[in-house]
Amino acid sequence: MIRDSEQQADMAPPKRTRGLLACFNGRLIYACGMIALSQLNFGMDQSAFSNTQAMPFFKRQFGTFDEATGTYVLETVFLSLLNSIQFIGFVFGLVLGNLFSRRFGRRLAMFLMCFWALISGVILITSKTPTQAITGRTITYVYIGMELALVPVLQSELVPAEARGFVVGTYQSGLLFGSLIMSIICRGTSDIKGHASWRIPYGLFFVIPSILAVAVWWIPESPRWLLTRDRQEDALKSLRLLRQGAYTDDEIEHEFREMQNALNNTVKKGSFMDMWRGTNLKRTLITIGVNIFLQLTGQNFASKYGTIFIQSLNSVNPFVMSCINSALNIVAVFLTQFLSDKTGRVPLMIAGAVLQTASLMTMGGLGTVKNPSQSIRSAIVATVTLFGIGFSLGWAPLSHVVAAEIPTTGLRDLTYAVGAVFNIVIQWAVAFSIPYLIDQSHAGLGSKVGFIFGVTSFLATLFSWFCIPECGGKTLEEIDELFAQGVPIRKFPTIKVSLDAEASDGGDDLTKPGKGNVSQTTHTL
Repeated sequence: MIRDSEQQADMAPPKRTRGLLACFNGRLIYACGMIALSQLNFGMDQSAFSNTQAMPFFKRQFGTFDEATGTYVLETVFLSLLNSIQFIGFVFGLVLGNLFSRRFGRRLAMFLMCFWALISGVILITSKTPTQAITGRTITYVYIGMELALVPVLQSELVPAEARGFVVGTYQSGLLFGSLIMSIICRGTSDIKGHASWRIPYGLFFVIPSILAVAVWWIPESPRWLLTRDRQEDALKSLRLLRQGAYTDDEIEHEFREMQNALNNTVKKGSFMDMWRGTNLKRTLITIGVNIFLQLTGQNFASKYGTIFIQSLNSVNPFVMSCINSALNIVAVFLTQFLSDKTGRVPLMIAGAVLQTASLMTMGGLGTVKNPSQSIRSAIVATVTLFGIGFSLGWAPLSHVVAAEIPTTGLRDLTYAVGAVFNIVIQWAVAFSIPYLIDQSHAGLGSKVGFIFGVTSFLATLFSWFCIPECGGKTLEEIDELFAQGVPIRKFPTIKVSLDAEASDGGDDLTKPGKGNVSQTTHTL
């Protein structure tokens, strides 16, 4: 149904320009806060293992004695397995989280992942052999995989369009905040002369899942998921819980009708094959591409091997640098969260990828110097810091935003999960390869590994410009319509969509779905 702008204005309440805080009521703040809290554990895991690998008593427990140096060292194969084989658990958790989330809802799936985290924590804290440590971390990653399947998708479905970039960005800021907390803790425990130096950090993995297992039941279920299950009344009730006080009743009803109509015009309960048909194919490929470049730009090098790599340079205290890097990355992510709904996602992703490329290429160049001086080693450490800032300014938080908002409602969790599988496969390949690339007894690239990831970061810059549509400020239903009408990716920012949410057979009963008539899209060039 095509209508002119005057008719559109009569049918829908005018959109008010809101500040970020004005988009939230108490229940939505609580929901977003609790969901973001779950991500702290991922950051704590990465930081704990990155830091404890450099602790003397961790090396004594899981390493072998090197008679030449008179110290305990971790074998390359153990490091490689510890930081890569856990992705088997990651994939299993991703699939499990997706299946439970689609069938039983987001809340029950979150409760299950918390219960699983408590089991894995017991195995880790009692580890005595390399095999047990590897097993414990692999089981922990089942929890993290479930979280990846749930958190960004649920966040994108709960919040209004004006705040989606900020809220989904907390997936990364939560990770970094957890990493900072654990870095500070590890800095303190690293001086302990005993196995408590590494057991204490692992013991803290119990805290957040215990809190969230109770708190999750006060988070409203996703209204969009409820609609896919034909639970109209429950969906409207959930939406009102998330909007009342911040939005008028007319605005809430209009948003609900948009959700209904968009779902009627797209795949309601999509199958795996539906992702590869029609306009969904483009959306699936974008989601996969974003996940691939998220890992190919070298974040595994900084997050999993950063501390032990800096330690090998004998330049600065690696635990202090871990804390500094975590703090700077948090500042960068928070800046991106506040800017992403104003400037858009794509400009920030391009800027971040450019900084990553420059820092990694500089690292590689400095690594070509034989017998580097103290100043050169310090400069290499600085490039690791700059890389982290660039990653945190763009791809780290915004890849999850893009991957969660691009798929259509009926296929969002499934498409996101498929993209995440590619994420995990690439992440595993990179994590497994890095020890062999930097270790002197193998490829011996050291800092020259920056050349490899510098090239992939440059490719990520090109992908950001040519392949990622700018969806900032648009509702998930408006994004559906832009793809449905075949709008070119580069024109997404210059086109406005007006969905005729009132043209339906539902009348005044909002729990009855309408036909989903859509008004004409208009260029705003």
